Amino acid sequence: MTSPRRAPGGFPVVGIIGGGQLARMCQPPAVNLSLTLSILSESADAAAALVVPSAPVGSHLDVDDVLAFAKECDVVTFDHEHVPPEVLQALVDTGVPVHPKPEALVFAQDKLAMRERLTELGVPCPAWAAVRGEAELTAFGDVHGWPVVLKTPRGGYDGKGVRLVGSGPDAADWFAHGEVLLAEERVPFTRELAVLTARSPSGQAAVWPIVQTVQTDGICTEVLAPAPGLDPALAAQASQAALTLAGELDITGVFAVEIFEIAGAPGTAPSYVVNELAMRPHNSGHWTMDGSVTSQFEQHLRAVLDLPLGAVSPRATWTVMGNVLGGDYDELYPTYKHLLARDPGLKVHLYGKGVRPGRKIGHVNVYGEDLDDLRARARHAADYLEGTVTA
Repeated sequence: MTSPRRAPGGFPVVGIIGGGQLARMCQPPAVNLSLTLSILSESADAAAALVVPSAPVGSHLDVDDVLAFAKECDVVTFDHEHVPPEVLQALVDTGVPVHPKPEALVFAQDKLAMRERLTELGVPCPAWAAVRGEAELTAFGDVHGWPVVLKTPRGGYDGKGVRLVGSGPDAADWFAHGEVLLAEERVPFTRELAVLTARSPSGQAAVWPIVQTVQTDGICTEVLAPAPGLDPALAAQASQAALTLAGELDITGVFAVEIFEIAGAPGTAPSYVVNELAMRPHNSGHWTMDGSVTSQFEQHLRAVLDLPLGAVSPRATWTVMGNVLGGDYDELYPTYKHLLARDPGLKVHLYGKGVRPGRKIGHVNVYGEDLDDLRARARHAADYLEGTVTA
């Protein structure tokens, strides 16, 4: 592999395993901090490889590829959570600092391990159980109610690896593979929230304002920062829980806790349960690129290098992020003239990914003082880029 070209002045090389959009969005703050990024990319035309000069092609599943890549890096982090445990261990054995550590990352890789550890720590979770067949699933559903949320412990994202089942036989095809599955009660939540934190190896931590995420067919399509009307006590509890998890699990880098808000009885405060964990820059934090003093991507680089963390205060009262999904067309650039002329305050972030219907290909941010107006502007821009509106 070709060695990355280091910036003059003794600045380090940050290696990122995975060439997706999260690695791509680390490049602008890396340039500003005079850091060198090197990306282990799955292909020469992956999203990050298009903008990062040092982007050797290799597989995160191949120990030799990963070790050869890490030799040229001062610290290694991740674009995704799918690096196998044996590859992670070989990486740690080289002595190159790895953030987050495999001992922490497992709780984002394995939902059963996550549920076990969160329960041990007293963090609110849905009722859950590991189920090995139809009989165990039926027993769980009969106690906690049907339908049941059934998940594969590893590999699911954006609604994949999750299904709602009304009986034990409904999951017969999944049990046919012999895998232990995670069964959870269906939570009657009022909305979905996300707590985004960052923590450095020396233990410094920061928490952005809690946001509301809006899901469409299992994909996050909108983020409202901060979450409108959030009970201050609930915000404090959830933020403290995220900080506790970061410390107890020894997480380093940016870390997202996805939670369900549950309405309280009349006259009582709402509560919450944790749904998922993610140990990397996260879709719920894309608003920070324009709406926060320090973006999640700059903060992640600071954290994995154990640099002092940046301020996480918002730039305006509200920021709205709208995810851009691909439509049935190939050319995106011609849409810019309309969008940028119509809304000079709009910030467009596209990922350099091939366009196909339903695929996340970018996002837009707008910030200001009128939440309804911001939501309408972000929705129009995302819809126009997708091709569902033409004016």
